[in-house]
Parts: sequence; C-alpha cells; structure tokens
Amino acid sequence: MLGLRRGLATAAGMIVGMAMPGAVQAQCPDFSSYSQQVHDPLSTGRYNLSYMRPDPACRTFNSSVVEGVITSMQSVIPDPDLYRLFENSFPNSLDTAVKWKGYASGSDEELTFLITGDINAMWLRDSANQMQSYLSLLTADDSADSLASLYRGVINLQARYINTSSHCNAFQPPVESGLQTQSNGQTDTVFPTYDSTYVYECKYELDSLAAFLEISTNYYTATGDVAFFSKYNWVDTIQTILTATKALQVGTYAANGSVNTSPYTFQRQTTSGTETLSNTGAGNPVQEGTGLVRSAFRPSDDACIYQLFIPANMMFAHYLSTASEIMTAIGNQTDLATEMASFAASIHAAIETYGIVTGGNNGSMYAYEVDGYGGRNLMDDANIPSLLSAPLIGYLNASDSVYQATRNFVLSSNNPYFMTGPVINAIGGPHDGPGRAWPMASIVRILTSTNETEIASTLKEIVSSTDSLGLIHESISAFDASTYTRPWFSWANGLFGQMILNLNSTNPDVLGQSYQ
Repeated sequence: MLGLRRGLATAAGMIVGMAMPGAVQAQCPDFSSYSQQVHDPLSTGRYNLSYMRPDPACRTFNSSVVEGVITSMQSVIPDPDLYRLFENSFPNSLDTAVKWKGYASGSDEELTFLITGDINAMWLRDSANQMQSYLSLLTADDSADSLASLYRGVINLQARYINTSSHCNAFQPPVESGLQTQSNGQTDTVFPTYDSTYVYECKYELDSLAAFLEISTNYYTATGDVAFFSKYNWVDTIQTILTATKALQVGTYAANGSVNTSPYTFQRQTTSGTETLSNTGAGNPVQEGTGLVRSAFRPSDDACIYQLFIPANMMFAHYLSTASEIMTAIGNQTDLATEMASFAASIHAAIETYGIVTGGNNGSMYAYEVDGYGGRNLMDDANIPSLLSAPLIGYLNASDSVYQATRNFVLSSNNPYFMTGPVINAIGGPHDGPGRAWPMASIVRILTSTNETEIASTLKEIVSSTDSLGLIHESISAFDASTYTRPWFSWANGLFGQMILNLNSTNPDVLGQSYQ
C-alpha cells in the first residue's frame, strides 16, 4: 500500500473522540510527530532509547492490568534498553490508537474504532492483531473500561464493516463517533462497488476475513462469553464470510473454456505494479477446482502474483474451524457450525495437496502462492500471515518437518526478500522493497524458535535498530537504522510486547541477558 501507508497518509491524532475533555485534547501532541522525536528520560543503556509514552491524560485507553504488567516486567528485564523498548511498545495501541470507543446508535452494542497508527482508518487485520497483544491479560469482564470491552467493540465494529463491504480491508470511523471520514487519495475502480463513507480502502485480502475469525476465537477462548456472539450480528457476519469466500473459490475458466465472471475486480491508477491487478482487475488466471480460496492482495496490501495465497488459506482454515466451535456453543446453529468445520477441513486438505512443493535443496516445503496450474511463488513476506508465522496462526506445530524446511528456506538467501546487513537481518517484502528488513519478521522468527542463541541474537538486532526512538518501525534499512518507514505502527509494537511476555513464559533466561 505504497500510497496509503506512507507518503499520502494523513496524520492521525491521539484523541479518543469524546473520551477526553476539549481542554486536554488541545494539549495532546500528534503522535505522528511525537514518535519521530526523542523524549526524556532516556534509557540508561548503550542506545539511550527515548521514552515514547504520552502523558496519561493523553493516552487513548488506560488499563490498570496492562500498567501492572509493565511495572512487574522491570524486575524481569535488567537490560535498560530492552525494558525501555518493551515499556514503550507493549501499550502503544492503548496509548495511541483507540481513536473512539462508544456504542451503536440506540443500542448497548459496544464499538471500538482502533486505528492502525499513522493512518486514521481501521484495518480488519491490524485491529485484530493489535488486540491480540493483550490476549494473555484478557478475562471475562462486563465493565466498559476493561480489555474485554475493547475486544467486544472491535469484534462488533468489524462485523458491521464486513456485512457492509465483505471484500474491503480498511474502514472509516463509524457514524456514531462523529469523526470525519478521509479519502485515501487514490483512484480505484472496484467490483463490487462500495460506499466511501464507510470504506477507506477496498483491497480484497482473505486474511482480513480470517482476522475476524481469529479475534472472535481469542475472545471466546479467554472469556467463555458465548452469549455475546448471539446478541448482535456475529452469526450474520459468519454467513457473509462463507458466501464471499466460497464464491472466491471459482477459477478463471469454466469447464467449456469460457471465462467465468470474477466475483471481485480491482484497478488502481498507479505507477506501482503491486498496487493493482492485471487482466482488467481480475488478476492472473487461477485453476478451477483446487479447493483453495483466492486472495487478490497479501497482508502487506500488495497484489498477489498467484491468487491462491497459501498463508491466508492456512489462517482462514484454522480460525474457521475454531470459530465453528463458537457456533456450536451458541446452540440452534448446528447446520452452520457443520458447514464451517467442513469448509475448513476441505481448505486444509487443499493446502496439503497444492501448497506443498519441492524447493531445491530444502525438499518438501510450502509455497507462498500457487495458481493450480503448476505456477508457484517461492518466497516469504514479513507481514502476518506469512509462511514463517504458520505456527502462530495455529495451522501447524513448529516442529512439523515441512514447516521446518520452509522456515530454513525463508530465513536464507534463497528467499528473494530475506534482507541481510550490519544493522538487521530479516524478511522484508515488495511493499518497501529490497534492502528494507521488517522487525515484525524478526519478532515472528523469535516466536517460532526454540534456539536460545537465535532468539538472543535476533532480539539484540531489534533493540539496536530503533534509531534511538525506542519504537518498532515498519521497515529498516539493513545498512542504516536511521532509514526507516512508519515511525507509528501500533501492530508491530504490540507484537513485540506480546513476544516479550511469551519469552517470559518459555525462555525467561533470554530476558535476563544483556543486549548492550
């Protein structure tokens, strides 16, 4: 999303709509600018990392539970730079991105408008992952100032968005918020058409729909609150998702050779090939009958080369299966629950049939994309879902032999988007181009490793490459930490905090090391 997530993005403020008095609002800095400046007190380590949390009165959501964890981790992490990076990053979505929280008009339905950071819009994928940062702290709670309430608000608003425009990925503020809508500055021709007062961007990405299933599963698993899912529009949203995704199993050609009508097309006036689709917006041809679901775009918002995008199918299959358990628990939805479970199983089987290929010296491994004709794209991208993240999205165990072969490939020079240099060595992608490594991929590398040496060395690269700002950036030049994109990227910051808490459970000795 070259034009949207960087140069043409309108700076988003920090204010939670009506959550703070006007006098306080006027004194709160714009975090887009704030995140690019150094603020005292600096950490006392080698890297002198900036303090990057807004004043408590300017934070967009305050959680005593999260604050308690931040305080408790100070005794666990003796390295001052590592702790400062955790202290800044873990609460970043709560500190800066809860743009508005309230209720649907005339209803007790909670809504949370959670922006991605430096763009004043809510991505389905980003918002689900931003909330996942706090999953380990989530408990059942009816209060409006709880993490559970934030979760419910995100799920409800995502449901509204999907039912309005099931092929779109990023959305405008809800009308109840009173916040102004914004143009993304692009000229797009999209089918099905959409209303720009609701939609910020309409790139169809299978993982966006999977993200709704993921956050739903996370909330249900942590709270057991099955009543919530039958109260509003969750069941209708599942039916919308099933209709949309089953339609996108269609191939390019019918059995008689005629061209099928594509359920989705996208064309953008652009000079970047990754920002639009070929063949009058339908994308490259896809074989009929594979059982996989097409995705026009990747989680990086770049166009797929081959639309049978394996990581998104992995994520969708897993979370459709887990969401079927919610549907069963609701009661009186047996047929729909069975349909979900059956569809998930069929996609899993299709991945194992079409997604596993022979990758040179790596043996059997997963392809990033395929077309069903034999075309395959052997690479990985930093954004989740990725091949590297397959265990994190629940598709398989990290010890799986095919996954391990895939992991070895994507973390090597055989992957055309694995960046190496003196600053950081990590997977990047075409979104920011060659030479730009993504710390998000480094975090995923840590989360999928049991090797303490690998974990520690990767963690040191992350700590040392923030250009003294103490936040996780989107991408960094592998040769120059001062060259980076997106100083305010809440998802990646929360993911870093999530990783630190995970290490505290799995590899606590790593957190006790020095990263100077």
